[in-house]
Amino acid sequence: MQNLLPEPPATRLPADDEADKALAEAVQAGTDQAYEAVAARFPAYSGGWAGLAENALAAGRTVPAYAYARTGYHRGLDALRRNGWKGHGPVPWSHEPNRGFLRCLHALSQAAAAIGESDEAARCAQFLRDSDPAAADALS
Repeated sequence: MQNLLPEPPATRLPADDEADKALAEAVQAGTDQAYEAVAARFPAYSGGWAGLAENALAAGRTVPAYAYARTGYHRGLDALRRNGWKGHGPVPWSHEPNRGFLRCLHALSQAAAAIGESDEAARCAQFLRDSDPAAADALS
């Protein structure tokens, strides 16, 4: 059966050139301190939180990873809503400014699984796939 209801338009977060530049420098450094500087300077920017969460997961620090990912996820939801997202619809991975939020969503799923929050892990994994299957594939 074909769905005759139109899908909501894709949400594309605006670029933040200053935050993007700071994140690129943090990626080069690869340290928690570099990502902390991005998160402190641009707390509404999910990219810094995603870097912190991913570093913490890689180091086996699941509780800090969970906290970082949840912070970036919620800041990303706020940004999506400010840009017209109504709680559903595509958030394309191909649009670079969306990637911080999507990375936080993936990290939150992983961290939730690691601390035994299997329902939350599954919800986050499904939300990521619903946002853009390409994001789920790229981050897996």
